[in-house]
Amino acid sequence: MSRMVLGALVALALVGLGAFWWQGRAQVERGAPPPQPVETSEPLPEIPASDPGDLVGPAPPESTELTKEQRRFFRYDRNRDWRITRTEMLSSRTDGFRKLDTDGNNLLDFEEWAVATVTKFEGADADGDNQLTPGEFATTAPKPTKTRRCAC
Repeated sequence: MSRMVLGALVALALVGLGAFWWQGRAQVERGAPPPQPVETSEPLPEIPASDPGDLVGPAPPESTELTKEQRRFFRYDRNRDWRITRTEMLSSRTDGFRKLDTDGNNLLDFEEWAVATVTKFEGADADGDNQLTPGEFATTAPKPTKTRRCAC
């Protein structure tokens, strides 16, 4: 019980000390003289007036509406040459890394992952030129997920 009383007295003393400190800082700030205005010896230069006349600025860029498949294609096609190389396909497949863990030990060798990705790439590359056209790439689209509806 005496510890509680002692703790309450110490807390009140700290609050009182803090209030006096706070008031002291406020009085110092109120008593400070206002800052002296800075006098400039040079007049400010005048801003030149500009008359654009018949000049016309560049046209704003036009936005194009991409389809869902085109946006997915450009996530892989980093250099926008409308071809996905094997390197581009492999570099952006890290999200599917966990799906490829066949033995379930939460460890996946890069070789195991690369074999599955290369197999998918070669399956989509119908003409065998080691590049995917937009039509070939469309065959690699993930299957749509079924949406659950609440039966509330």
